[in-house]
Amino acid sequence: MQPSSRDDFIIAIRSAFLKKENKQKYSLSALILLTLAILILGKYDFKIINYSKISLKEIAYRSTFVFSTPENLIKKSFIATKNHFLVYEENKILKEKVKDLETINYNSEFILAENERLKDTLNELNFSSNEILAKVIVDKQSPFLKSIIVNKGSKHGAELGMAVLDKEYLVGKIVELNFTTSRVLLLSDLNSKIPVDILPNSIQSILSGTGKENGKIQYVKEEALIENENKVFTSGAGGIFKPGIPIGEIDKKQSNLDINVSFFSDFSQLRFVKLRSFSPEEN
Repeated sequence: MQPSSRDDFIIAIRSAFLKKENKQKYSLSALILLTLAILILGKYDFKIINYSKISLKEIAYRSTFVFSTPENLIKKSFIATKNHFLVYEENKILKEKVKDLETINYNSEFILAENERLKDTLNELNFSSNEILAKVIVDKQSPFLKSIIVNKGSKHGAELGMAVLDKEYLVGKIVELNFTTSRVLLLSDLNSKIPVDILPNSIQSILSGTGKENGKIQYVKEEALIENENKVFTSGAGGIFKPGIPIGEIDKKQSNLDINVSFFSDFSQLRFVKLRSFSPEEN
């Protein structure tokens, strides 16, 4: 039975692979022998061997340089791109810092201007004061009414409406006067309502007591710019108190319809207070 053309094709392919495999074996053997020969002859000072070694080193160096050039170029491009984005981000951060510093500068200028305005106001209205040191002898506690009794009355020069201060912070006013004692209505009492000034924007409003440990701002426009930690002072409106007496600060503001005030003084810890009256001096 004669082999088919298909079998001939398969045999030819096998023969080609065998020849190729034999050639690869011969090439590998020749390369090994050449390497051994160079190593053996390299021990002796043959010029041709030295030249061959130098040439091979030069070829290897040049080949490494050529093949590493694209890799180095890619690395440099990547580093340059990365540095570009880093510079962009740093520039963005620096711009934001400059903007913040400008805002702080504007706020500082505003506060300085507001301070000068308040100084001018106080210079226009000079007040003389009469001060009496008093001791708290009774603290009337109830769910809603907040008042204290002090050991100074009309005998000692106390008067109705006198401001009552803890250090330099306003805590209330005298609402009941006796010969040797007086009753002080605290700012936290439900019946307490005084005109105040909210800084730094000098917003006029009314501070009302809540029957708790805080006060509440009332009668202020919805668009008024009021933030947490804004300071609250007496405004002097109505001549009830001298303007500029510190009271507290805005705390836990929800909206302009719900603004709480945290008092600077702890009314539950009052031991000694100052009874102070203010009267405008005639120019």
